[in-house]
Amino acid sequence: MANTKGYKRIDEFDDETTEKLAYHYKEILGLLGEDPNREGLLDTPIRVAKAMQFMNQGYHGDAKEIIQSAMFTENYKQMVIVKDIELYSMCEHHMIPFIGKAHVAYIPNGKIMGLSKVARVVEVFARRLQVQERLTMQIKEAIDEALNPLGVAVVIEAKHLCMAMRGIEKQSSVTTTSDFTGAFLNDPKTRDEFLHLIGKKLS
Repeated sequence: MANTKGYKRIDEFDDETTEKLAYHYKEILGLLGEDPNREGLLDTPIRVAKAMQFMNQGYHGDAKEIIQSAMFTENYKQMVIVKDIELYSMCEHHMIPFIGKAHVAYIPNGKIMGLSKVARVVEVFARRLQVQERLTMQIKEAIDEALNPLGVAVVIEAKHLCMAMRGIEKQSSVTTTSDFTGAFLNDPKTRDEFLHLIGKKLS
């Protein structure tokens, strides 16, 4: 299990949890009309149990600790942007993935954080059962609370497989969410500069 302060990446799994999950997934296979004892499905419950733990490992992370593990004093008051951060999350309504990119910016107020920690913060919230709107707010709030910057901006664009694979079945739709604090919220020029730099236009 890889570990940085405030974040634990699951590569090894708790045996008891895996066993319990696998038991239920075997039951699900039977309820769906499959034979869970046929050759191709014998190990599927265990595989799915481990996959679900891996895809939801964000519950084991603390965004504030992640940021504070690499926070430095620096007299820099211009925009810091990390864009095109790949994210993989699961819709809490259907437990089907949504996949996209996050664009995150902040304006320091005496403190900066390691750039990789921005991606870590996205990851720790994305790897949970989510809705895109809440995910956007959680990333913003975590950075705002830990760094107390002059402003935070978050834009997420994602494709939701629950829309593509079931229900309305629209394969090409993309959902965009955004949230802003401080200078990004109160100063249209700052917000427009951020949107220009990430190559987006919000109506």
